[in-house]
Amino acid sequence: MSALPNCPECASEFTYDDGLQFVCPECGHEWSKEQEADGGEEAPVVRDANGNALNDGDDVTVIKDLKVKGSSSVVKVGTKVKGIRLVEGDHDIDCKVEGIGPMKLKSEFVKKA
Repeated sequence: MSALPNCPECASEFTYDDGLQFVCPECGHEWSKEQEADGGEEAPVVRDANGNALNDGDDVTVIKDLKVKGSSSVVKVGTKVKGIRLVEGDHDIDCKVEGIGPMKLKSEFVKKA
């Protein structure tokens, strides 16, 4: 029996070794041996406006006035947001802004506090 891993896309057991990568003949998916050794893909790193990596629970500061969609409120420059949560999508920070409430922010408009 073969010691090759099953395909991560279709779970086929008929994968084969093609030099630096594995190939699935059923779905055509190709992945590197390094990726298999690392245990799959890593989650993307979310970075602030200065390039610092952000993590869940970090405190950030807003670097630009942001209009709140559907409201006349504005999140002012220098507003400190505590305990952020990172999420998938275009607006990758989920948080509560003091005086406004829960909202999502783009990481390009904040810096790590």
